[in-house]
Amino acid sequence: MSSLAPNAKSDAKEGMLYVDESSMRTNKVEQVSSLLISIAVMLALAVGALFLLFLLSMSWTRPQEMTLEVERIAGRGENAAGTERDFDPPSVDEVEQLTEPALEQTMQMVNDAIAAIASMDTIMANDAITGDRNGKGDSRPPGPEGEGVDGVHRGERWELKFTARDRKAYAGQLDAFGIELAAIGGGITSIDYATNLAKSPKGRSGTRDQEKRLFFTYVTNNALMQYDKALLQAANVNIKERTVLKFIPKETEDQLALAEKAYYIDKRSKDFRISDIAKTIFECKASKSGKFEWVVIDQRYRNKNPSVK
Repeated sequence: MSSLAPNAKSDAKEGMLYVDESSMRTNKVEQVSSLLISIAVMLALAVGALFLLFLLSMSWTRPQEMTLEVERIAGRGENAAGTERDFDPPSVDEVEQLTEPALEQTMQMVNDAIAAIASMDTIMANDAITGDRNGKGDSRPPGPEGEGVDGVHRGERWELKFTARDRKAYAGQLDAFGIELAAIGGGITSIDYATNLAKSPKGRSGTRDQEKRLFFTYVTNNALMQYDKALLQAANVNIKERTVLKFIPKETEDQLALAEKAYYIDKRSKDFRISDIAKTIFECKASKSGKFEWVVIDQRYRNKNPSVK
């Protein structure tokens, strides 16, 4: 009997219901992998929670589209500078005759008018000699004649900079914005233009009274001015003793105005006032898409009170 006991015990261990407890214990590899999985799940939950908070904190309202208002700047045109505004008498066409004077009154009025004209000629001659003037002049600032706010016109306020390595690259930037070169003066009454500057410059002529576009000219001689002259000559435009201009199309002018307004709102105040700006400097740069765009690189503001420094 005693000799069969060990065999019976061995048979019991090899039975179907026998489970080896040592095989159910976790090893170090399983512990490390389960720890890594737990950490990954926790990180995923944390990232998801942060992303949800980011979405909730965002403002989903659509940004307001920036609009442009018609710019009205006061200017005196060709009037003399002054402190007030001279009275402009009505013309003959603006005066309505209400009564018809008698013949005697008409003759007397004619005599008085002749005497007044003679007296006026004497006064004007004396004024021309002595330089004495009683007129107040025109208190509006320099610029095209018109009524509006006290500000600086775009032609004097804006400065355009081009970053071109050579004449061809510069001409490509002009063409990209539809800018035309032109020459005026020199005893020639017409305006002579140059278009299609990058490939094959072509010339055309126009009249001054039909030109309403914004234009710029160089104050000092520089490399870009020499490029302009060379491009005009390539289009067979006479530039001898003439002023070179850049004419800006309305679409490009609106792009510049929007960029100026956005820069003012971002750097100075949300209450946009064009009368505050003395100078806005733009630079033509290539965007990521390869197209050219105008970027404001500097903006200077007016000191309306001369006593404040």
